[in-house]
Amino acid sequence: MVYTRKNQRDLTAAERRTFVAAVLELKRTGGYDEFVRTHIDHYTSDGEGRLRTAHMAPSFLPWHRKFLLDFETALRRIDSRVAVPYWDWTQDDSPTSSLWAEDFLGGNGRRADLQVMTGPFAYSSGRWDITASMTEDHFLTRDFGRPRDPIALPTSAELDEVMRERAYDVAPWNSTSASGFRNRLEGWAGGRGNERFRVHNRVHRWIGGMMLSGGSVNDPVFWLHHSFVDLVWSRWQQRNPGATYLPAEPPPLGDAQYRKVVARHEAMKPWGVTPASLFDHSRIYRYA
Repeated sequence: MVYTRKNQRDLTAAERRTFVAAVLELKRTGGYDEFVRTHIDHYTSDGEGRLRTAHMAPSFLPWHRKFLLDFETALRRIDSRVAVPYWDWTQDDSPTSSLWAEDFLGGNGRRADLQVMTGPFAYSSGRWDITASMTEDHFLTRDFGRPRDPIALPTSAELDEVMRERAYDVAPWNSTSASGFRNRLEGWAGGRGNERFRVHNRVHRWIGGMMLSGGSVNDPVFWLHHSFVDLVWSRWQQRNPGATYLPAEPPPLGDAQYRKVVARHEAMKPWGVTPASLFDHSRIYRYA
């Protein structure tokens, strides 16, 4: 049966409790940290000269669709009522927005060390010890808006600009691609400082703390953020039914991206599924 992913602002109090309880149970059993490790293992930049699947590559969107679906499946094994909600950061763009409530994701980190002190994912709750990370911190950290180097969340106008792209991706299929929906949504750009980070990337920067690294999955807001990114891709697919995943074929020998990106019908690590197999989610879930 097809289930529905809802805007987090539309969740009932009971739905919030159900989601949080399932995430905490997955953490207790060790399953949550497996997702953290998977993301860290596949957080490869285009400067490393090897295969990229999760970031800075055309497979950014199908890779995270599969990753999110696997996480959701794990939660639904715990409680079949659960679906991962989405956070529309063009609307809920304040530290006082509903997702940061104490009964849901908790709030910002404290000034001294950025440690989150409120909500069910605070270290002090005894249920959210960071054990798989790219830092030595054992507590969840956030730094909303990065006050020392201020940054704002993406706006509706900026997202509309991304939605006007007509090609899924363009050569050289990495963080320097000047156009194409994938790189515009992922948010790699030229310039200095915060100008280099747009849309998806800027959300990670705005939250700060754990969300700045490959260990970003340690913050449960990661899933709500990527649920919205997936929704945006889904809407773009509906608007552009003829604009399918690119590249269709693997870059040839001699191309700078040879064996560094995944083509439409090639398998993505670590699952062995292809980008093409993830185009249509309508038989699994829908967005409210």
